[in-house]
Amino acid sequence: MKRIGLLSDTHGYLDDRILTFLNDCDEIWHAGDIGNLETAQKLSAIKPLRAVSGNIDGAALRQQYPLILRFYCEEVEVLILHIGGYPGHYTSEARKEINLANPKLFISGHSHILKVIYDPKYQLLHINPGAAGIQGFHQVRTLIRFSIDKTIIKDLEVIELGQKGIISM
Repeated sequence: MKRIGLLSDTHGYLDDRILTFLNDCDEIWHAGDIGNLETAQKLSAIKPLRAVSGNIDGAALRQQYPLILRFYCEEVEVLILHIGGYPGHYTSEARKEINLANPKLFISGHSHILKVIYDPKYQLLHINPGAAGIQGFHQVRTLIRFSIDKTIIKDLEVIELGQKGIISM
């Protein structure tokens, strides 16, 4: 079983609470708009990091992190891309990638809107962890923790980090 910490749209911002919440995870996944190499390095210093680059990420991040990431965790095929939409409203790129291999877990970011939705059409779970950073229109900063045990995705927790303008410890 693997415990996953999932975040997106940090835009170069990490506070100690984010790192604390991720510390008990086995892996950290970032769904893009990391912001800078320092943020990626801080995350990868505490746990293995799987990440995609997002639309605000520059050349240095794009060299290190792909636009599309597909892998297995336990026995679950995972697809991560930054701009993907959500069930019934996928981007054309997301639809193309989903149709290539029909993952069981599709993760995207970009919208800054937390969503966890099962898609019966593609028989997959879609997760957008919202935004953990302080830039953007979102009001509450969020991240998600969950476990994957063989083929089962379980124990999903939404972590609210507070309003984006207020850093509480």
